[in-house]
Amino acid sequence: MKVILASDHGGINLRKEVADVLEELQIKFEDIGCECESSVDYPDYAIPAAERVADGEFDKAILICGTGIGMSISANKVKGIRAALVHDLFTAKVTREHNDSNVLCMGERVIGPGLAKEIAKTWVSTDFEAGRHERRVSKIAEYENK
Repeated sequence: MKVILASDHGGINLRKEVADVLEELQIKFEDIGCECESSVDYPDYAIPAAERVADGEFDKAILICGTGIGMSISANKVKGIRAALVHDLFTAKVTREHNDSNVLCMGERVIGPGLAKEIAKTWVSTDFEAGRHERRVSKIAEYENK
């Protein structure tokens, strides 16, 4: 598995915590920033990361901003992306099992580093169940391809 990791200024600290988790799990990843504490625009990080997942260069992305909302909205504009905004372990698991999410979004101002690390671990280690869920995910792809 290859993961692309990005944040805006509001998610730098949490992104570094998640990078540590990916290293511990021996998951290959690329961290594309940002590295500044001055204000930057979340679409400038979310969209390129999501495009690299959609293009198949990466299997998944983890995107972090202050709330996770801006990153999830931006990433979901990219065809083929199913970005999920997650702030608890249950939805981290279910969004992989039922929705086959390929982008995880979190908010540094919403959750702490301990929970974020557990969410990331759960999300990257949970497989898509397919079955009845495959039909639903396929309907999203069909709509995107209209």
